[in-house]
Amino acid sequence: MKKEWTIEQVKGYMEPKRNDEIALPMAKYMKNHFPFLGIKTPERRLLFKAMTNEMELPPYEDMEKEVWGLFQLEEREYHYIAIELLSNYKKQLAVKDLLFCQKLIEMKSWWDSVDSIAPKIVGDIVLANRMEGEAVMVEWAKSSNKWTNRASILHQLKYKDKTNEELLFATIQRHAESKEFFLQKSIGWVLREYAKTRPQVVQEFVGSHTLAPLSKREALKHFK
Repeated sequence: MKKEWTIEQVKGYMEPKRNDEIALPMAKYMKNHFPFLGIKTPERRLLFKAMTNEMELPPYEDMEKEVWGLFQLEEREYHYIAIELLSNYKKQLAVKDLLFCQKLIEMKSWWDSVDSIAPKIVGDIVLANRMEGEAVMVEWAKSSNKWTNRASILHQLKYKDKTNEELLFATIQRHAESKEFFLQKSIGWVLREYAKTRPQVVQEFVGSHTLAPLSKREALKHFK
């Protein structure tokens, strides 16, 4: 019989793996925005697999409370576990859950958490609910929070031929003149990825619109 999922149980898996020697360079890589336990990604994923094998996932009704609780812990690995936990509810997540995703995106924000939430979790919700989901993405693009803006740009990152070109290019144009590094980078990244599906369209868009040099360089990185 599986154990009940609790944050204390999660800590019981994670804390014994604490490694200060690894934690320091991990924190430095993230500009010391967060302390780390010192658990590298492959080991953390194995630990999460063990947790889900040995503990009963919380019911969907308790999902937000459990994910949010993990996000309140200091060490960054707990935030990663929270995002992995959230991703286990993909089949149940709906447009109404985008508000909670936004809350996570704007909580203890940095590129690592935002980029784990936006392309897959948010992207999957929007893809399954195009009209309502895309309306939310339009609002996210207007947000005063740069990380929510980044998520609105990146939510179609893995869409390939399912990309809503009109929405993609409108969102990019809204932030094309931004001085913000993380927005410039996300614009270049999403264009570079979409170029794998429609290279000519991307080349024409980049050639006919004013983009930051970083965005343009990233967008055209794979063109000769």
